[in-house]
Amino acid sequence: MDNIELILINISGYDRPGVTSALTDILARHNANILDIGQADIHHSLSLGILFRTTSDRSGDIMKDLLFKAYELNVKIRFTPISIADYEEWVSMQGKNRWIITILGRRLTARHIALVTDEIARQELNIDGIQRLTGRAPLCENEEPRSKSCVEFSVRGNPCDIQAMRSRFLQISQSEEFDISLQEDNVFRRCRRLICFDMDSTLIETEVIDELADRAGVGAEVRAITESAMRGEIDFSESFARRVALLKGLDENVMREIAENLPITEGVERMMQVLKRTGYKTAILSGGFTYFGNYLRQKFGFDYVYANELEIADGKLTGRYVGDIVDGKRKAELLRIIAQVENINIAQTIAVGDGANDLPMLSTAGLGIAFHAKPKVKQTARQSISTIGLDGVLYFLGFKDSFISESGL
Repeated sequence: MDNIELILINISGYDRPGVTSALTDILARHNANILDIGQADIHHSLSLGILFRTTSDRSGDIMKDLLFKAYELNVKIRFTPISIADYEEWVSMQGKNRWIITILGRRLTARHIALVTDEIARQELNIDGIQRLTGRAPLCENEEPRSKSCVEFSVRGNPCDIQAMRSRFLQISQSEEFDISLQEDNVFRRCRRLICFDMDSTLIETEVIDELADRAGVGAEVRAITESAMRGEIDFSESFARRVALLKGLDENVMREIAENLPITEGVERMMQVLKRTGYKTAILSGGFTYFGNYLRQKFGFDYVYANELEIADGKLTGRYVGDIVDGKRKAELLRIIAQVENINIAQTIAVGDGANDLPMLSTAGLGIAFHAKPKVKQTARQSISTIGLDGVLYFLGFKDSFISESGL
């Protein structure tokens, strides 16, 4: 191996079609072996790196031809010799864990990126790649009030303290008002197939039982019980029975009126279009009511709906429910059942919810996301979205705006 040379070339300049082709053609003509290659384009500015192997009797001619071609293409080229020891150390790093860190919010600033990358460095992780998943950033603050900004980091290595890293990300995301996701980059992340949603305060921006209670004139009493249950202070099943009992005598026609005026959460329509077109199975697992879940199923095309059935007699709510309550434990069970029916590994599942009764399914799923959640839920769930709409879930799955647009999604 005495005459073997490893050379890293870095090319930068204005990007145009044919640059990579022209340079790799030279390497091919000299029978060089490409060991690694990577390219990025930022606002038509090219950054291309190629690590190749050759022999000492050919390296001079290769570099000369590359220099002439770079001059002809009007790009800059830099050569760096790499020792075999450095190369072997790099190869040994490939066996280390890989992670995906996603940051998103209405707008991302240099401070946000600096805080995240500081923790990455503190954990002795190496950044392999960075890509922006969202479209262009607005130049004016008021240009797009509901704009989104998302950047994804691909990092490699074993964190010094993974729990400390998660805690730090939670701390800075809360104080700086942006979201951070940390996921292991494994085969399951790349092939999720089932996603289950809570309904109230997740798919819709209200608690339906509160809407029913307002029509029944018991809004204050029901909301007090709801908030206590969502904070995890009282058992969900007990709180559910108490709230339903207060609805006794309400006309069933009120449910249709409420359903037709449900405040749909930002991003639901876009998210569902993408998920359906890319083959995901979707489910609503709700502690709310089947009437409203079925309404959303018809509107957006969910595959499954499991919720609670209100008892109706003579056109009036009786204050009772039919069947078993869909509580937190039942949601987790239903997630497992649907995964089995669809022949999907539990690691390929996703759950999204906001309340304490969603925690069992969030912890059961391969990816659990707390959405605009209560503090207890956000602290317990490994992933959370608090700054943008529900289509933020797409970025945690690696979808890129440009790919979605190009695919007509």
